[in-house]
Amino acid sequence: MPGIVCTNLLVAPGQRFSVKGDIPSGAKSFVVNLGKSKDDLMLHFNARFDAHGDIKTIVCNSKSKGQWGKEHRESNFPFQEGSTTEVFFTHDKNELTVTLPGNHQFKVPNSAALEGIEYACVEGDINFKGISLV
Repeated sequence: MPGIVCTNLLVAPGQRFSVKGDIPSGAKSFVVNLGKSKDDLMLHFNARFDAHGDIKTIVCNSKSKGQWGKEHRESNFPFQEGSTTEVFFTHDKNELTVTLPGNHQFKVPNSAALEGIEYACVEGDINFKGISLV
């Protein structure tokens, strides 16, 4: 499913960034990429309902100059098919904090060492409703 790409963003460290959308029935996975460009990602967030051999797992990663970093897997999976969801992201020079529905948080390292978020891409099995900066 084609996604939405936002460029020329200016999300400074400490700012809260959220992505909101509806998850359709039969969803396999959806992705939120945040960083400088498609080849330089501070965060690749992949919520997998049933994809790539994973069931109800969130897989996070970074990408620097097109090279993937080390995966982080999160087993807390609050997403429901047929519902609206919102995920919040906050970052600094060392790490990103991901806040899931139900207020569960986890942290992943800012391995790409990016200062701010200039690029966001949302794709997959999510009907995009909007992004917010807080």
